[in-house]
Amino acid sequence: MKTFNKTLIAVSVALTSTQTLAAGFQLNSQSATGIGRAFAGDAVIADNASVLSRNPAAMALFDNDALSVGLTYADITVDVKDVNFAGGTIDLGSIDNAGSTKLIPNMFYIHPIDDKFAIGFAAFSNFGTGTDSSTLSNNKPAAPYDLLGETEVTTVNFNTSVSYRIDEMFSIGVGLDAVYGEGRLTRDAGTTPLLDVDADGWGFGGIVGATIELNKDHRFGLSYRFSPTVNVKGDVNTISTKDLSALGLGAQTKLATRFDSLDVPLADIFQVAGFHQLTPKFAIHYTAQFTQWGDFHQITAKDGVATILPGQAGAGMSINAGDAPLKVYQWEDSWLMSLGGTYTINDQFTVRAGYLHDQGVVDEISSISIPDSDRNWFTAGMSYHVNPQNTVDFGIAYVKGEEVHLIENSAIAGPVNAITESTGMYYSMQYSYQF
Repeated sequence: MKTFNKTLIAVSVALTSTQTLAAGFQLNSQSATGIGRAFAGDAVIADNASVLSRNPAAMALFDNDALSVGLTYADITVDVKDVNFAGGTIDLGSIDNAGSTKLIPNMFYIHPIDDKFAIGFAAFSNFGTGTDSSTLSNNKPAAPYDLLGETEVTTVNFNTSVSYRIDEMFSIGVGLDAVYGEGRLTRDAGTTPLLDVDADGWGFGGIVGATIELNKDHRFGLSYRFSPTVNVKGDVNTISTKDLSALGLGAQTKLATRFDSLDVPLADIFQVAGFHQLTPKFAIHYTAQFTQWGDFHQITAKDGVATILPGQAGAGMSINAGDAPLKVYQWEDSWLMSLGGTYTINDQFTVRAGYLHDQGVVDEISSISIPDSDRNWFTAGMSYHVNPQNTVDFGIAYVKGEEVHLIENSAIAGPVNAITESTGMYYSMQYSYQF
């Protein structure tokens, strides 16, 4: 199955690309206020309903119903440079921008039932990506077609949560996540489609959290999100070559294989946050977040049936391909650290800023379609309080990833050398209403 699995490597590339400029294929775009302060303290600040994306226990900090709706525009630039193989004798050139732009919406609603219980509902995204590196292989012989192509992956998290205030200091919360994912992938060798994936599906996870309020000016929050393995179903088709000499057929038999589904594991997320109102106008806040990418071993294609292509011995014969484990990534767990500050100018305007350092997850195995690296976020934001009930928030972030020199093995072309670098701009706007 070794050769067979290598031809499917691009499926895992499609569903684990990092052009969202966060660890693995994780998104950081849940709110405009969060972007403005680099998500520092987001699990406990609770200045609007978007805190529900980070910590269900923080709903206990609300005395009245709260609604937040927002939209983030992510403009991601991915430079792929000096792509070459065959010992550097074949040069595929460069792409100035293999990334894509994304509009990422969100919605949060919190309803306190009484002085003990609150419930909340949310729709947002924790994972997603979009890239296109197909131009590197256009009209070029023996290119690493299995590594280059178009990718689009989207997830939406529908969350229902409840919180309980134990006393004036402690609150706890729990939530259920229903995660919908869909992906579109193409990998073409000229006019021959090596991979064609169009699939969607659901997975179910959850989140637990707690808050500790020392007093009204100093509090802490922590949460743990159990992310599911999403099973996506649809059109999952591949073209590959396999040694079938044991069956009396060719050693280089070409097969068209159709799979029923893919299992896509998502990473668990743990975070701790703090908030400190140092003066009536100025506060500092911080977050440490641990994402368990070390458990991300592979993506599995399920229940495959392969058919021998025409013009070969046994043409038209079907073979049970079973489950196909894909490329082993050997990803590492990653930490995110952020620090931010908020300054209240007056009753109408609040400004904020932050810095975030995010660790990459790639260890020894790199990928052209996963130009993962450590990255730094520099962010700023502002809130305009129309009145005590209505607030409009703005956030902007500049994200800079490190330049990565990598070698990735192609089943078609052998070792491929490349240099990758990612940068991005996030622009976010949000409307919040306190009932």
